[in-house]
Order: sequence, then structure tokens, then C-alpha cells
Amino acid sequence: MLSDSLSLLNPLLSLWYPLSLVILYLGAIIALAEGLNRLRGTNAEFTRKIVHIGSGNVVLIAWWLQLPSWVLVGASFIASIIALISYFLPILPSINSVGRKSLGTFFYAVSIGILAQGFWSRQQPQYLAIGILVMAWGDGMAAVIGQKFGRHPYQILGVNKSWEGSLTMMGVSFLVTSLILLSVGESFLITMIISLIVAMVAMGLEAFSALGIDNLSVPLGSAFLAFYLIHGLS
Repeated sequence: MLSDSLSLLNPLLSLWYPLSLVILYLGAIIALAEGLNRLRGTNAEFTRKIVHIGSGNVVLIAWWLQLPSWVLVGASFIASIIALISYFLPILPSINSVGRKSLGTFFYAVSIGILAQGFWSRQQPQYLAIGILVMAWGDGMAAVIGQKFGRHPYQILGVNKSWEGSLTMMGVSFLVTSLILLSVGESFLITMIISLIVAMVAMGLEAFSALGIDNLSVPLGSAFLAFYLIHGLS
């Protein structure tokens, strides 16, 4: 009985260090955003993007630490619950206060769980990284650039966008996808072709963002598209 209990505890004990690093990192990101929002009155949309981009980078930490897929799926579930609570109760204004009702944070967390189950568990973490980082950096920078420099607006399903922001989404998505595919040894030509296709599709998916649905469609669309293109062109 004791040996069975120890065998169950050993995996958890071996994970305490990498998990503590991930938790500290995410806690620091949220604390920074909340501090800026509550103490300095920083615009909630800007602090939300700090969390949006910063939390996406956790997949690189998880990849580096080689965390098992169940950790990511479990974290996705917990984050989804917190996001839903924050959606109905404004306990974390730096995450959900964007001036409109949005389930984007919830969808963002769900997408991590789906991609972790679909790719991480099959030893193909690069596709989860593509999906999440395209969303984190692409959408995050698109919002920042669009709000600051957007001079050519358009509207889809009642959500305001700008061409400057959308083109930023495409450019950052191309860069993210290229760097990840090249890092795992894909050929330069195929990487450039696939990255361009993924970037254009991600830009199109991000344009349809009512209720924050792009936080689900962009990660899933980018990851699965990259996967099928790699296996189709390689």
C-alpha cells in the first residue's frame, strides 16, 4: 500500500520545480497587469494584452521543461473556470474588462487544453506552440498597433477592426510560425510557404472576433492548418 502511494506521489514530486516556475511566471504576469490597472489606472485593454501575450509564452516554458500533457490540460481546465468566474464577477478587471462582453479569455484557455490533448500528448508540441503564440503575439500586437495607429477601420459583426491591426496580425503570425518551424528543422522554402498561408488564414479568422471567438478559432485553425500543410508538403 505504501509503495503504491509513493509511486503515485513520485511523478508529482518530480514536477514541483517546473510547475513552481510556471506558476510564479503566470502569477507575476497577472500581478503586473492587476497592479497597473488598479494602482496606476492603466487602460484595461492594455493590461489585458499584457496577460494575453505573457500567458501565451508559458507554452515555451512548458516545452523547455518538457511538462506532460496532463499538466497543460489540467491548467487549461482551471484557467477556464477562473475565466468564467471573472466573466460574471469582475474579480480580475485586467483580464476581462475590455468595454464589451467577451468570452475571449475562456476560449483562450480552452484552446490550450484542446491543442495539448491533440498535439502535446503525441510529442508534437510545435503545433500547440504555433497555435497559442500566433494568438498571443499576433492578436496582442494587432490590438496594440490597431488602437494606436489604426487609420483605416472596418467592421465585422459589430466589432471594429483596422487594416493596420489586421496586417500586423498577419506579419506577426508569419514570423511566429516561421521561427517555430525552423527551430524544429523544417526546410526553409516549405516553412516560408506554410507560414504565409497560416498567417493569411489567421488574419482572416482574427477578423471574426465577436464574443472573443477568435481566441478559439485562431489557435485551433493555425495549429491544425500548419500540421496538415507540413504533412502534405513535406
